[in-house]
Amino acid sequence: MSLVKIFSKGLWKENAVFKLLLGMCPTLAVTTSAENGLGMGLATTFVLLCSNITVALLRKLIPAKVRIPAFIILIATFVTIVQLCMEAWVYGLYQALGIFIPLIVVNCLILGRAEAFASKHPIIDSAVDGLGMGLGFTLALFILGAVREILGAGQLLGFSLFGTVYQPMLLMILPPGAFISLGLLLAMMNKFEHR
Repeated sequence: MSLVKIFSKGLWKENAVFKLLLGMCPTLAVTTSAENGLGMGLATTFVLLCSNITVALLRKLIPAKVRIPAFIILIATFVTIVQLCMEAWVYGLYQALGIFIPLIVVNCLILGRAEAFASKHPIIDSAVDGLGMGLGFTLALFILGAVREILGAGQLLGFSLFGTVYQPMLLMILPPGAFISLGLLLAMMNKFEHR
């Protein structure tokens, strides 16, 4: 499979959120704004990229019996790096994402890609797969966060879009709004794809 196909499948064909419905906990919980979605997506992309590269690099050295625990330790290492960097440099985002940063360790997208792809493919392919899947996840979180922020607050990335004429729908930035927004986005994507 070509590197372009490996990369692009994570953006649309095998998008973790919109196609595989993986990582729903952070997807629904942190996407109250586009900025939060973007931050969580980029953090997850970093972990996914680094863990895929490391798993591909060590795939022949890790015994089959301890494969999953070894993958989790590698993933936890990169999550710790992300958490410490976010706490040091983007503290506001770190506080907004809260407990969901350390929960990246158990995101089934990351462990699934390590097990299904990186443990069976060379380093370059695994890196491209991690980058494509991570950017697809980031795009999905950004879109969902943007929809919820626009409808729920009348703004995008902190900039007012409608002035004082818009009456925000508070429901959209509450937990039920995450389910409603995701359902509507999935319905629109399915309709678009079936055309």
